[in-house]
Amino acid sequence: MTLRGHMRSGALVFDEPPTLPEGAAVEVELRTIDDAETAPTLHERYSPIVGIAEGLPDDFSTNHDHYIHGTPKRTSP
Repeated sequence: MTLRGHMRSGALVFDEPPTLPEGAAVEVELRTIDDAETAPTLHERYSPIVGIAEGLPDDFSTNHDHYIHGTPKRTSP
């Protein structure tokens, strides 16, 4: 059985209460779960749409607010 939880003020708090009988002997192995290990990378998440935009102006990355929302164009330094 695997129970997940988190630390709160120095105490282990389970996400779901364990369904164990009162007085049951248990052994706890603490491991931290790194979300970066289980979450897909940005490349994996967005790879289906990378590179599909065509015909955009050369300065689109700088002036996207101008092209999308009509704000004044930014000037180059």
